[in-house]
Amino acid sequence: MSDLKTTATKKSSIEFIQSIEHPTRQQDSLILLECFSRITGEPAVMWGTAIIGFGSYHYVYASGREGDWMKTGFSPRKNYISVYLMNGFSRFDELLAKLGKHKHGKSCLNINKLADVDMDVLEELISESYRCMSEKYD
Repeated sequence: MSDLKTTATKKSSIEFIQSIEHPTRQQDSLILLECFSRITGEPAVMWGTAIIGFGSYHYVYASGREGDWMKTGFSPRKNYISVYLMNGFSRFDELLAKLGKHKHGKSCLNINKLADVDMDVLEELISESYRCMSEKYD
């Protein structure tokens, strides 16, 4: 089995955010840093080179592969911000309908800029996802 490429590091999330060239994405990342910290009560941890995570859990797949991953977090990408809600979106249809402009996959919510979404709804999504992950893995 190969080693995980994205693991927790000692890098500074603030320094990472300050290095973002796109001014709106940098400002949105600072807002999200405060938001995730307040909601989770966890310190920000850099995962790999571009993901800011909060909390962690240990998983083991049926195949025997195992590792550690963040309970929630975000990553300011070149064209959007990814918000990671690790328990997925199947239970959040009503909230997603009220969120605003976004796209999502299995556990990744992509937002162009925070001005496109309802922050109260986004905070509720983060809070509920983090709570579910904490109940499952604590």
